[in-house]
Amino acid sequence: MSIIEKLNVSAVRNLESLDIEPASTINVLHGENGSGKTSILESIHLLATGRSFRTSKLDPLINSDQEQAVVFARLRDGKEIGLSKSRRQSHQLRFRSEKQRNWESVARELPVQILDSNSFLLLEGGPRSRRQFLDWGVFHVEHSFVENWRRTKKSIANRNLLLKQRSPDFQQISAWDFELCHAAREVDRARSEYLRLFLPLLMKLYKDMRGAEAETLEIDYECGWDRGRELEQVLLDNRDVDARYGATQSGPHRADLSFRIGKSKAVDILSRGQQKILVSCMKIAQGLLLSKALDRGCIFLLDDLPSELDKANRAAVLGQLIGLGGQVFITCVEIDAVLNCLPEALEVATFHVERGTITA
Repeated sequence: MSIIEKLNVSAVRNLESLDIEPASTINVLHGENGSGKTSILESIHLLATGRSFRTSKLDPLINSDQEQAVVFARLRDGKEIGLSKSRRQSHQLRFRSEKQRNWESVARELPVQILDSNSFLLLEGGPRSRRQFLDWGVFHVEHSFVENWRRTKKSIANRNLLLKQRSPDFQQISAWDFELCHAAREVDRARSEYLRLFLPLLMKLYKDMRGAEAETLEIDYECGWDRGRELEQVLLDNRDVDARYGATQSGPHRADLSFRIGKSKAVDILSRGQQKILVSCMKIAQGLLLSKALDRGCIFLLDDLPSELDKANRAAVLGQLIGLGGQVFITCVEIDAVLNCLPEALEVATFHVERGTITA
């Protein structure tokens, strides 16, 4: 079980020095806008993934008066994870007192799902966000996936370099085609197998939560090339087009999920609140599948949960998360908007955040 028992944060945005011992169930961070609530969620996400869910830039993450930001967590089983990010030096990530070259081990140990305003990109954004969502799930349930994914990424990068040349070397391109196709088959197989398990869980959950258009919602997986043809032949037939654009137009890097209700995109039919229910179900279903596959709970970070969800839907989302048995961190302005949706007997820790510090 992935449970944060102790969390220390220094110099992440306006958090000067923070030290809390979260509950293993629900943690509510409340306070005015700009107080630092979301920065606490951001710190956990940064430690678990190496990335912020708010920005791709490093400088805004580090307090303007400091040279480095530090995040440390001790888990319930005693494992410790520490990260320091500096303006002038490369990051330092340590897990079990050992320096880490990448985030693979930490990400597996600390699976984190974020549900915030950007989560709507799963429906209304481009394919990249949906691929990232899909690949997060596959990464956690099939260990060989990440290596095959890296092989496809390397093959496509090298192939694109060759395609950008004035006179492309098609013999070298053929060599990278062979490597790409072999890895792409494994990536596609892993994604397809994951969706075979994931989609029934999602649809059942969405119906249980009385999601809009639940009976007519259709979700399809597009692998990134014509499913009726072998990728080798597609790459061969499209070489001239790829050379013209200087980029590979077909492959697993073009995969996508489509959400449709009848002949229309789901995002064009569902209201903002209805979209949030669907996105919430998608995240919860991933946590449920992770728990089934690995007997490990997912940590959920919910930024401003009351926004665009009425009390009944807030209670439904929280009820599903409580049922997963994992740790949840929720931010809100009005604490009653969350507490009124929780069972009275449930262990809940509340933290009032004010100007980057915990005041109660």
